[in-house]
Order: sequence, then C-alpha cells, then structure tokens
Amino acid sequence: RSGAFFVSRGGCVPTAWAKLLRLSRQHRNLRGLMKKPALPTQIAIGMVIGVLVGAVLGESILVIKPIGDLFLRLIRMVVVPLVFSSLLVGTATVGDPKKLGRIGGRTMAYYLCTTAIAITIGLLIANIVQPGSGMDPIVQEQLLVDFGGGANDSVDSMRQRPSVTDTLLEIVPQNPIEALATANMLQIIFCAVLFGVALTLVPKPEHKAAVLGFFEGVSAAMIQLVHIVMLIAPIGVLALMAVAVGQFGLDVLRVLLLYAACVALGLIVHMTLVYTAAVKLFAKMSPRRFFAAIRPAQLVAFSTSSSSAALPVTMERVTKGLGVPEQISSFVLPLGATINMDGTALYQGVATVFIAQVYGIDLGLSGQLTIVLMATLASIGAAAVPGVGIITLAMVLDQLGLPLDGIALILGVDRILDMLRTATNITGDASAAVIVAAAEGQLGGGDQTSATDT
Repeated sequence: RSGAFFVSRGGCVPTAWAKLLRLSRQHRNLRGLMKKPALPTQIAIGMVIGVLVGAVLGESILVIKPIGDLFLRLIRMVVVPLVFSSLLVGTATVGDPKKLGRIGGRTMAYYLCTTAIAITIGLLIANIVQPGSGMDPIVQEQLLVDFGGGANDSVDSMRQRPSVTDTLLEIVPQNPIEALATANMLQIIFCAVLFGVALTLVPKPEHKAAVLGFFEGVSAAMIQLVHIVMLIAPIGVLALMAVAVGQFGLDVLRVLLLYAACVALGLIVHMTLVYTAAVKLFAKMSPRRFFAAIRPAQLVAFSTSSSSAALPVTMERVTKGLGVPEQISSFVLPLGATINMDGTALYQGVATVFIAQVYGIDLGLSGQLTIVLMATLASIGAAAVPGVGIITLAMVLDQLGLPLDGIALILGVDRILDMLRTATNITGDASAAVIVAAAEGQLGGGDQTSATDT
C-alpha cells in the first residue's frame, strides 16, 4: 500500500515493490520471446525443412504428397466462388461504367507495360551471360533422353491450342455454370464483370441491394475460409517442397545452374527494381511496407506455383495490409491472376535465347523482337496453374522455328523456376492494385501492423 501511495505521489517505491515490478516485466518479455512465430516465418521454416527432407530422403518422401495435394485442393476450393463474388461486387459497386472502363484500361496498360519490360530484362541478361553457349554435347544428349517425354507432351498441348479467333470467342461461355464448374477463369471473369455491369443498370434499388448483399456475404465467407485454410499452410508448404526436391533431385540443377541463375537474376531484378520503382513513383508507398504486406502471398505462390492458388491470400493482404479498396482489388487481382504473367514472360525470353544458343542458332534483332511480341501475347492467355510456362514456351519456339526438343533441356529446373516466376507474377498483381487505387485516389492506410505480423 505504501508503495502504491509513493508511486501515486511521485515518491520512492520500496525495494520489494520494485523487485515485483521487475519480475513482472521479465515475465512479459519471456512471453513475448515464446510467442508463436508469424505466419510468413512459419511458411518459410516449412519451406526450408521441406527442401532438407526432400534432399535427404529422395523419392521415398513422395509418401507425404497427399498432404501437399490436400492443401492445394483447399486453396483452389475457395478460388472460383471468391473470384466470381468479389469481382461481381467490385464491378457493381464502381457504379459508373466510365470509371469501370478507366480502371480496366489502367490495369491492362500496366500489365502490358510490365510484361514487355520483363521480357526485355530477360533477353538482356541472356545475351550478356550467354548461358547456352558451350554446353557439353554429352550432357545435352542426356537431358534430351531424360526429359524428352515431357517435352513431347508440352508440344502436343501447344499444337492443340485454338486459334486467336477461337480463343477470343471462348472467353464468352455458352453455359456460365459450366465455366464455374470447370474453373475457366477467363469465362468466369467475363461473366462476373458483365453481371456486375448489368446489376448497375437495374432500376429498382431494392433488387440491386438484395443481389449485392448476397454476393458480399459470399465474398466475406470465402475470405474467412482463406484464414482457416492458411492455418495448415506451413505443413502444406513443407510437403510440397519436400516432394518437389525428392522427385526431381538436385543433380540436374548443377548442369543447368547458369541458365537457372539467369532466370532467377532477371526475376529478382524485375521484382526489386521495376515493381519497387512503380509503387514508389505512382503510389507514393514505401517499398518496404509493400513487400512486407504481400510476403505471405509470395510464399504461398512460391510453394504452390499457382497464381490462382495464391489469389485469395493476395486479395486479403492487398486489401487489409495495403489499404486497397475491395472494389478495386476484387477487379484488378483476379484479372491479373489470369493475364499478368511477367515472371513467365521473362522466363520465356531467357529460355528461348538459351535453347537457340545451345543449338547454335542466331536469332538476330528481328527474332528477339518477335520473342517480345509472342511472349507478351502468349502470357496473357496463360492459365494460372503450375507448368503452363512450358506450353506457352512451345508456342514461342514454334513461331521462331526453333527445335521444340529444346524444351527437354530445361525441364529439369522448370519446377524451381516456376515457383520463382509465380511469386513474381502475384507481386506484379499486387503492385497493379496499389497503383490503380492510388490513381483513383482511393488508396487507404491499410493495417500496417498486420503487414508485418500476419
């Protein structure tokens, strides 16, 4: 009591009381040290453990593959209802069709510009480093034998792709329910945007409010479901990484180290320079805050190699962590997950030059300009699923007349590079949402504490 009295009067606290306060502070500090690591830290730890376990146990680790598959299934389960409901609500709440067109135009312009820049960076690095020059013919022959089957599958998939006209027509679904059931993202986006525009034209406000209220509820429920699924993300990521390393091994990585280093360097340069400059210049946002906020989404994209699988996490982090309004994030991010493939386009540029160098073919300036055009167009319609880069690469090689068997040379490291380029893709999506929101004058403060602690 006397201690309390002296504290309240500004006097000296008795020794016993001071010790008690000191012990209390030490207890709080100890609890802080023992606090459960943040989710990005848990996911990163899972990735490291997965790599180590996969390298040690080899193909025997495939027994845990169902755990990683379960995590992917849970994430993908959320994608279709989340994309459709959030994109519909985002489109309908914009209200003004002119504003919607302005947002769409800015988004498309940004995606096309960054994709062209990404390919250019990849071509510059590949021409400077020359990763395909001087490959041992014995090593080349062994790679063709080991991975020739996968290359043939990719070539067959490329040859079955429809023409440009058919692709454009396929955007409009004959049966919207079928589009939802088959997760055809381009058709889903078209339906959601068209439905949202039609909803803005409904004359009776009560009818519009009823539909909007329902889909807002669906979107909110899906976001909560994402939080639940992310509770097992560290375990799921561990399983995915362990299986990838155990299945493909590390031997081929040594042979293709220079090529992989060129792709990785290009992706890092594009992510750290282009996106950093864009966010800083156009959104006046600290790059450190931007990357801290989207780190969980990057880790999920890296481990799953799927922009669609990472989409729910990306939407949650961009909205909550960076202050982008839902009406913008729900439009920009699903669109980006479908058409924005900066990482894939950069990889195609490096891979094409690498294969040409291996076979001693000089592409010349016109050939490399063709790469820029073809890779940009091919990446726009690429599905946001693992391995799609190989299929679009086959399109580029076929256009240039390069040997399609060359795809076999890079399949050994494609899984690891697919992880890196997917993380780059979703970073570009997030930067577009921030920049478009800033251009519309709607970029809020966001939950800056969650950006680093989530």
